[in-house]
Amino acid sequence: MHTPIIRADLVTSHEGPFLAAAELTQAGPREMTAHSHARGQLMGALIGLLSIGVDARQWVVPAIHAIWIPPHRVHSVRSFGPFSGWSVFIAEAHCTMLPMEPRAIRTTPLLREAVHRAATWADAPLEASRARIAGVIVDELAAASEEPLHLQRPRDPALVKITDALANDLSDNRRFEEWAAWAGVSPRTMSRRFVAHTGLTFAQWRQQARMLRALERVADGVPVTTIALELGYGNISAFIDVFRKTFGTTPGRYMTTQD
Repeated sequence: MHTPIIRADLVTSHEGPFLAAAELTQAGPREMTAHSHARGQLMGALIGLLSIGVDARQWVVPAIHAIWIPPHRVHSVRSFGPFSGWSVFIAEAHCTMLPMEPRAIRTTPLLREAVHRAATWADAPLEASRARIAGVIVDELAAASEEPLHLQRPRDPALVKITDALANDLSDNRRFEEWAAWAGVSPRTMSRRFVAHTGLTFAQWRQQARMLRALERVADGVPVTTIALELGYGNISAFIDVFRKTFGTTPGRYMTTQD
């Protein structure tokens, strides 16, 4: 049974302060099955990595990032390794200027410090100074750019067969045409359906799946060479280059980059 990160009424009720925050550290992984709540939630990890599912999309969220989940959206949560993280819950009436869809953002030192301060307030009323800090959190979220940390799962049966097989073995380097033949669809049909169902081509989807898995493995402390081989890269430099182009830094520096 998971330890609640904050009192339930501060998540489900419209009463009380419009913004409530909390931090939690526990020795083992954290997992919550699909659920929803009336308030919007901004969630991040201080140590380790979070995997969050919303609808048919999956996000992988490292410690220097957070995910925004609008009010009433069903989502599940899983951490990798010991969990240390934080959540901010924002009353629905104050979410009108915030993104209407879930998104991952890169947190700033200002946002992280404001959340840390807010987590000490418990359920106390938001006096003027606290309301200003709460406003900073909302403003930072509203201004944050979306980060490419999610993957759309297709609904088409043939594509599900392909993507599930890839998820089980991301080192599989079969060509596009070979995957189409294996799933019993023509390459042209497969190409059209992949873009329609995921917004990505097959090659883009596989690369994104590999990069998100790479984040999980980096968070677990797995050596870069091992990760590259697990993901089907025979050339370590090629893996590092793709990682850098996707996330703006190398695997070795990713988890320590805080700005």
